[in-house]
Amino acid sequence: MTTDNALVRGRAAVLATPNLDTDQIMPKQFLRGIDKSGLAPGLLYDLRFDGAGQPRADFVLNQPAFAGVDVLIAGANYGCGSSREHAVWGMQQYGFKAVVASSFGEIFYSNALNNRLLLAMVAEDDVQAFVAEAAAQPGPLALTIDVQQRMVRSPGRSAGFVLSDRHQRMFLEGLDVIGVSLSHADQIRAFADQHWAAQPWVKDVARRTRERLSAATGG
Repeated sequence: MTTDNALVRGRAAVLATPNLDTDQIMPKQFLRGIDKSGLAPGLLYDLRFDGAGQPRADFVLNQPAFAGVDVLIAGANYGCGSSREHAVWGMQQYGFKAVVASSFGEIFYSNALNNRLLLAMVAEDDVQAFVAEAAAQPGPLALTIDVQQRMVRSPGRSAGFVLSDRHQRMFLEGLDVIGVSLSHADQIRAFADQHWAAQPWVKDVARRTRERLSAATGG
C-alpha cells in the first residue's frame, strides 16, 4: 500500500462474513500482554488456523496470491461485539491500513479511526459490486481510497463513503486522536491558566496534600 494521507492505494482481499465480531478478529488468548505489541499472530486466528494450529489452506489470507494484502473488503457490521481495541491494533500490526464495508460495530469504528485504521463505509450494493469484481480475478483487487473526496475506487467501480470532518482531518494531517488534542495545546494552556488564576486553591491539591501528610508523619 502507498499513501500520501489523501490517497490510500492498496491490494484488497474479501472476507464477506457478516457480523464478524472483535472476539473473532482478536481472540482472548492473545490479550495477555500489557502493551500493544505482538498481536499480528492472533488476527482472525480461528479462521486462519484449525484446531491443531495448522493454516487453513482455503482461507483467503493463507493463500499465496493474497500475501501482503493491506485492505479488507468485509461483511456488514464488521467489528461488532466487545470493545477490545486490540482488534484494531492487531489489524494494523498484520499490515491492514483500511477496511471497506457497509457497516461497522460502533465502538470498533471509533477505535479504528482514532488509531488511523481507515474505515470506508459504503452502500451494501457497492460492497457486493467490489466483491464480485474481486471474485472475477485470481489475486487481490486494486483499490484506491480517496480521503479528500471520500471515494473508494476499483478498476470497475467508484463509491462514496461516510467519514466525519474530524476524522477526515486526522487522516489528511497524519494525526491520531492525541495529535488532534495537541493541536489545541495553546487553547488548553490558556484555559488552564485562567482556571488556576480564578481558583488557585484547587491547583495541585493532591501533591500539596501528600506533602502535608508526609510532613506530619515525618515520612
